Amino acid sequence: QVQLVESGGGLVQAGASLRLSCAASGVSWIRAAVGWFRQTPGKEREIVASISWSGGNTYYEDSVKGRFTISRDDAKNTVYLQMNSLRPEDTGVYYCAADFDASFHAFNTRAELYDSWGQGTQVTVSS
Repeated sequence: QVQLVESGGGLVQAGASLRLSCAASGVSWIRAAVGWFRQTPGKEREIVASISWSGGNTYYEDSVKGRFTISRDDAKNTVYLQMNSLRPEDTGVYYCAADFDASFHAFNTRAELYDSWGQGTQVTVSS
């Protein structure tokens, strides 16, 4: 059974950086598209970024373009989300998720299509 564990969240001031990690266990290689989602109270999880199984294709939500970078290290079974120039509106619980049905070059922006989810890590950005 695949387990995803996020880490790297915390409380930072606006303008700071954080790097979130999503480590997978139970598989020898994350043969999946991986996405990072953010959830705030009263709202549904929204896609922040996604990366294809190949690593060659990525998606970013408009508000994070140019500030966030998603990457993957398959040797470590880990996907990262580098978050720079953080803003208070980036605050939320960040979840990583894996879509094992995605094709090699495809990313996925729809939460309902992801198969496995981590427990989430809190990111709080103060102004």
